[in-house]
Order: sequence, then C-alpha cells, then structure tokens
Amino acid sequence: MADVIRRIEEIEYEMSKTQKNKATSGHLGLLKAKLAKLRRELITPKSQGGSGSVDSFEVAKTGDSRIGFVGFPSVGKSTLLSNLAGVYSEVAAYEFTTLTTVPGCIKYKGAKIQLLDLPGIIEGAKDGKGRGRQVIAVARTANLIFIVLDVLKPLGHKKILENELEGFGIRLNKTAPNIIFRKKDKGGINLQTMVPQTELDLDLIKTILGEYRIANADITLRCDATVDELIDVVEGNRSYIPCIYLLNKIDQISVEELDIICKIPHTVPISAHHKWNYDDLLDKMWQYLQLVRIYTKPKGQLPDYEAPVVLQKEKCSVEDFCDKIHRTILKELKYALVWGTSVKHQPQRVGIAHVLNDEDVVQIVKSVK
Repeated sequence: MADVIRRIEEIEYEMSKTQKNKATSGHLGLLKAKLAKLRRELITPKSQGGSGSVDSFEVAKTGDSRIGFVGFPSVGKSTLLSNLAGVYSEVAAYEFTTLTTVPGCIKYKGAKIQLLDLPGIIEGAKDGKGRGRQVIAVARTANLIFIVLDVLKPLGHKKILENELEGFGIRLNKTAPNIIFRKKDKGGINLQTMVPQTELDLDLIKTILGEYRIANADITLRCDATVDELIDVVEGNRSYIPCIYLLNKIDQISVEELDIICKIPHTVPISAHHKWNYDDLLDKMWQYLQLVRIYTKPKGQLPDYEAPVVLQKEKCSVEDFCDKIHRTILKELKYALVWGTSVKHQPQRVGIAHVLNDEDVVQIVKSVK
C-alpha cells in the first residue's frame, strides 16, 4: 500500500511539472492512465490471505434512498443529523467526535430516507489517511451526498473534499460521458467521432489504451470528451452522485457575506445549531434525489395516499413498480390501470414498459388462471 501511495505522489509531481500543450498531451494522458490504475488499487486493495479483515463503516441500507454526510471534522454533521432525524450522534467542540457511521432516518413526502453521519475526513483520505478510504467507500453507496462546510472557510475545504472524492472514483454533480467503449478480440482500435474533438485523437486514445494493454476496441465519442472522461469509461468503476454543499454556521457571518457565498452552485446555507433554513434544505434534497411516488389503488377502493411506492426516476416503469412491491406480481400481471400525468386518458390501460410520473395512481389487474 505504501509503495502504491509513493508511486501516486511521484506521478502527481511529474504531472505538476509538465507543461500542458499539444506536444505533451500524449505524455500527460499516459500519466493520467497510470494514476487511474494505481487509484483503482487503493479503491480495491488486493486481499491478503490470513490477515484480519479491516473494520468497515458500512451499515445496512434501509428506506427508499440514502444520503451520506461528508465533511471535515467538527463542521456540524452530527448536530445536523440529530436535528433532522432525532438520532443521538455525539456532539462536542473538539474534532473527531464521531468515530463510526451513525445512521438515522427521516420521512419526507411519503419517502423514507436514510441519513448517514460519516466520520470526518482529512486531506489525504483517498490515500488512506485517517481511515478515509473506508469513509469514502460508504459515501460511494449513497444516492446523494451532503458536503457539510464551515461557512468561514468554504472554498478551501470544498476544493480539498472534491479532490478526495474524485480520487476515489466519485464524480459529483456530473453525468456519465456519452462514450461507447467495447473491447473486441481483433481488428485494432476503431474510433468514431460524432462531434468535433478538441482534446482526443486516435494517437492519444491508442496511448491511453496501451497503458491498459488494450489493442482491440471500438470507441464512439458522442460528446467532446476529455482524457479524464475516457479513462473513467475504460476504468468502468466511477460513481456519478448528485451533491449539495451545506454552508453551516451562517449565524457567524453577515448578510452581505452570505449573499456572496450563496452564489456557489449547488449550495444551501444553514445553521445546524439554530435549525435555520431546514425547509430549503429538504426541498433541495427532494429535488436532487429525483424520487417518484406511485400510489396503489386496490380494485373498488380509494387510492392509498398514505404509503406510496417510491421509485428512482431512472427506474420508474410499471415493471419496476411491480418488482418493488413483490417480484411475483409481474408473473401474474395482465395489465395496469393508470391515473395521472403519464397517461392521456383517466384511467388508461398500460403494459409493463409504461413509464410512470410522480404521484400517478396505479391499479394492478392480474390474469385469471
């Protein structure tokens, strides 16, 4: 592990000393590919036979969605969890009060959302400092990340935390690049570009793939891709997670300073201690989670508006709805009746591929055997 970290530091130093221009793009691309391979070793270290297992901060996943609180020590994560979920997480004025993951749960707009107060991370966490890799590994399983920042030093901490998460394969508030990558047995590297490329060309792509010992592949670039995006696709282990930056302790600054800081994208100013601006935080949380609530309607009865079936926006078809209730329903399904914004007629008969909208009402009709 120490050898991997040393090699990472050497490559990062070499990259910082290399000028960025067209002549050095191939060399920099090769260094970035080597760096990504070494980082993968840190993310998934090789198991050592006979050695004791490393303690994990993972907790069982419950509810419809999961949110991880990430931040430096003593920025107010535990206070925020205690106020939102009513869960006791030790709070004190000194750093590293929270030494393990503390779970909580809130119910908001009918959805059960699990909150995880993760131990504070420090600079160098992605390289294993302060057990940071275990903390960030739990953050990778979240549907949304709350980065809690001290409002007196937000930008410096924000940059460091983003670098730590990026180094561990987490891409914040980004979507996966529109790149199609397929390995094959023969035929060399075949490149297709749908839009003009400012950074990548065939020689640079061959250099990067050569580091991975890939000599035969089909690549289609449907966006103006960067070297980093191509490496992310080749690695295939990146997590694209939405993130909200919580600027905590706003009671310690002036209104004028607050107006300036609020111009940072994806931010919500709060005071965890005084419980200020929690309504805005919950509204933004709901917007970023992109959950879809579906109400069930038994035949001849009114819809059940108290306990909706909650789905993710990218998986909200009738088939996903049936699977969420019970996997055997799909085998017995004849069709579904839907009321709501996803259909033209009220009700409308639909099949399993129909995509549902938020707050649709669904009645399952089973086939008679």
